[in-house]
Amino acid sequence: MLTQLIHPVLRALPVRALGVTAAVALLIAALPRLLADEPDPWSALVALRAAALTFALGLAFVLDDPTRDLTSSVPTRRILRTTLRVALVAPFAAAWWTAAVLLIPSKIRPPVGDMTLEAAAAAVLSLAAAGAALRFTAEPEPGQRVAAGFLVIALVSRVALPNDWGMYVSPTEKPWGVGHDHWAMVLVGAALVWAACGPEPLKRRRLIPIRSAGSGVSGV
Repeated sequence: MLTQLIHPVLRALPVRALGVTAAVALLIAALPRLLADEPDPWSALVALRAAALTFALGLAFVLDDPTRDLTSSVPTRRILRTTLRVALVAPFAAAWWTAAVLLIPSKIRPPVGDMTLEAAAAAVLSLAAAGAALRFTAEPEPGQRVAAGFLVIALVSRVALPNDWGMYVSPTEKPWGVGHDHWAMVLVGAALVWAACGPEPLKRRRLIPIRSAGSGVSGV
């Protein structure tokens, strides 16, 4: 059954949104090379973080399903369908991140492992937000709203979070290690939210009583 799902799921993926955000993100990662003969480590760090955020915005569209009203009744569980979507996008995301890292000159490239953790946390957080939107709303394509909200939260957190949390510092600053402990916590938390939002959407009780075909009034 899983192999039979691959083709329709591939056709349903938001290829345009993913392609556009991936291309823009790669352009952002290349800016230190393009704008300066001698790019500095800080500009490289900012460019790579901005690229990761941009690509995460594209991932907010991965779970969009214009035919949600039809697919909600198929026998395959939604968690399997959404997991398959993410699994099909994962190789593309890995290839994109590799290209983005390689666009940063090696002599000013920030620690790749730590930056990969940041990018993974942003990606999974975006997917978790999209999963929550599907879980608690009936909207078939929440990607645009999720991406907008995710962008606002990311920008606000950059200003609002204390500097000693270390989540937006440079590798030369002392809180760098603590910051990536926090990034790991974000990644784990987002993964748990994703898993919790995997089941079928909650069915709301009908509050308005309906009149039965016989006598009297009954409510559901």
